[in-house]
Amino acid sequence: MKDGQEVRRVSTAVIAGVCGLALLTGGGIAWWTANRSPTPADTPSSAQTTAPPLSPSPAESPAVVIPVPPPNPVQVPQVETPQVQTPQVQTPNALIPKSPQPKPLPQTDVQTVQVYWVKDASGKFEGVPTKVAVKQADKPDAALQAAFNSLLAGPKDGTVSSEIPNGTKLRGLSVKNDGVYVDLSSEFTSGGGSNSMTSRLGQVIYTATSLQPNTKVWISVEGKPLELLGGEGLEVAQPSTRQSFDKNFPL
Repeated sequence: MKDGQEVRRVSTAVIAGVCGLALLTGGGIAWWTANRSPTPADTPSSAQTTAPPLSPSPAESPAVVIPVPPPNPVQVPQVETPQVQTPQVQTPNALIPKSPQPKPLPQTDVQTVQVYWVKDASGKFEGVPTKVAVKQADKPDAALQAAFNSLLAGPKDGTVSSEIPNGTKLRGLSVKNDGVYVDLSSEFTSGGGSNSMTSRLGQVIYTATSLQPNTKVWISVEGKPLELLGGEGLEVAQPSTRQSFDKNFPL
């Protein structure tokens, strides 16, 4: 009996010691675990925390249409063809034909007027105009005065003549708005028959109207209007024109 009681006491003591040791060991492990720093192995990795969500499977994802931009046209660079320059052949000056150079026109410093002469044609007197070059004048008075000076000087051509008596002088000539005024010396009314009187009157009227054929002419002798001409008394119209002369005194 005593031996059985001693065995139980020993077993109980051993169990109690073992339990105490276990508690002590467990408490030490708990304290050590609470006070130690966590290791990277014990901390969840950031890769697991920030891991992207799993993409749905192709069967679960809707179809996404990605727009494809049209292809840009390919620009083909233009190839510039080099220009071939043809060398210019210089022809010697001696071989180049020279075009004739126009001659400079003379300066217009003269004016043409008409002086009227007469000639005998089968017993009748016929008026013959002759162009006379006179010095250019700004006023028609000067041109007509030069024409009358040539008329009173007489013709230089032997085929024509003048019925104006020698020595007749031009006393005055003026061009006005209403016509031409001619004043002659007294010699104009001397000598000759009716044909001569008619011819000299025609010479004065046509020469005075050479610049303006339709103008009117007033004729005076020694400052007085000429109304009758010659011994036969040819009536002179004042003013006279080419038309009135041809009508009244046809040559």
